[in-house]
Amino acid sequence: MPEIKARPNRRQALAGLASLAALAGTTPTRAQDTTPAPGQPAEPAAAAAREVRELTAAPGKTRLRPSPATESEIWSFDGNAPGPTLRVKLGETLRIRLLNRTDKPLSLHWHGLRHDQTMDGVGGFSQEPVAPGDSFEYRLTPRDPGSYLYRPLLLGGSSEPAGRGLSGLLVVEEREPPAVDLDLPVLVGDWLLGDDHKLLPFPASAQEGAAAGRLGSWLTVNGKPPPERIGLTPGGRVRLRLANACNARIMRLRFDGLKAFVVAVDGQPTETFEPVRAQLPFAPGTRYDVIFDMPEENGASASVTALIGPGMPLVRFVSEAGKSAVQRKASGPIAALAPNPALPAAVRLQNASRAEIIVEGGAKIDADNKLNLSGVDQARPWRLNGTTGDPQGKPLLSVRRGTPVVIGITNKTDFLQPFHVHGHSFRLLHPLDDGWEPYFLDTVQIPEGKRLHIAFIADNPGRWLISSTVLERFDLGLWTWFEVI
Repeated sequence: MPEIKARPNRRQALAGLASLAALAGTTPTRAQDTTPAPGQPAEPAAAAAREVRELTAAPGKTRLRPSPATESEIWSFDGNAPGPTLRVKLGETLRIRLLNRTDKPLSLHWHGLRHDQTMDGVGGFSQEPVAPGDSFEYRLTPRDPGSYLYRPLLLGGSSEPAGRGLSGLLVVEEREPPAVDLDLPVLVGDWLLGDDHKLLPFPASAQEGAAAGRLGSWLTVNGKPPPERIGLTPGGRVRLRLANACNARIMRLRFDGLKAFVVAVDGQPTETFEPVRAQLPFAPGTRYDVIFDMPEENGASASVTALIGPGMPLVRFVSEAGKSAVQRKASGPIAALAPNPALPAAVRLQNASRAEIIVEGGAKIDADNKLNLSGVDQARPWRLNGTTGDPQGKPLLSVRRGTPVVIGITNKTDFLQPFHVHGHSFRLLHPLDDGWEPYFLDTVQIPEGKRLHIAFIADNPGRWLISSTVLERFDLGLWTWFEVI
């Protein structure tokens, strides 16, 4: 696989949005307050008594490039990067004790999960960072089934632990999941490696924070060199749980040799649809659940490809009659997942509290497509409504529980800006505020020079971030917060 040399220009980044509109030794654990937040159901005693799953973050080594490349020094969860795919059934409580054996403070954000704000995992905001040698217990009782991402998120210190390999998937299983022959997590990571296979320093250059972020030179799939090869019985049915765990890499995915049906976006069920031109935009934090059937012919192949340079196959599927360890069980048409009854069918926009976000700053891209860092404040290159994030500052808005909210986000920078709303799922509104796209999101991409509107019901009490998913920008303060009381 060729290494990534070219960095995406503005036109390539914008092209990544083309299909968005068409989606129409253990230290003692600190004592935790288990009192449910207002409006939150009390945790069942049986669920509260579940065994604690320990997750140890520590230095490790792995071979990121194919042999004979030497191993790279990384950080791992339980010796693996990415960490284990954590699975829990809807209605159950997952107890995770994070053990920090690195030399940096940590906290884990459960990206997309709607749950108790005290467990959101933003160090310095919703919890104290977990110091080196310390531990913290997360108690997660998910409201919704779906595919979610966990990765480090703490004010001013997210880029390095994530860029060293700390990420993973959390799967909340449906009570009646669709019948498939293979349920395959696909976590895409991006690594900035030197010729000696070592990770380059953090930050590698002054422009990382002020421009596109930490763009790597090597992609991995589930921590291994791509493409990952999967043998399937001809006609076998596959559910892919695709997640972008990169620090900053924005790309598109293409489905080659297969007819893909998207059944969930950012963890939430949607009406089943085929991606336009068999492509999907894929920014950090984004997740898709995709179901497809392999061709019936023995020896047929299909792949998921990242559209970087000439294209980089991430996963390759091969039909192998009588040879595959994955035997065919599913049949019949591919059906949509059951709608999530916990999400509102409609948002009364006429009654909404409204707020505006204006994103400014960063480097400029000249007419000849060169990066211009002149005049950029290297310490505070980004501004959101004229300032940077402050946990003690004034919230973007403060609303009562159950209030409809509409937020306009204007991107006045020269870069695509992906943002994540914590603790809530939202609708992407039509340009005239006369309706919304037929899917829920928790992460949205705002193109350069564009303005988008999102809408949701503020039904989750607490203080919640709206944060850049490009971690270098987040660390430099590209975030704000709102309050639900």
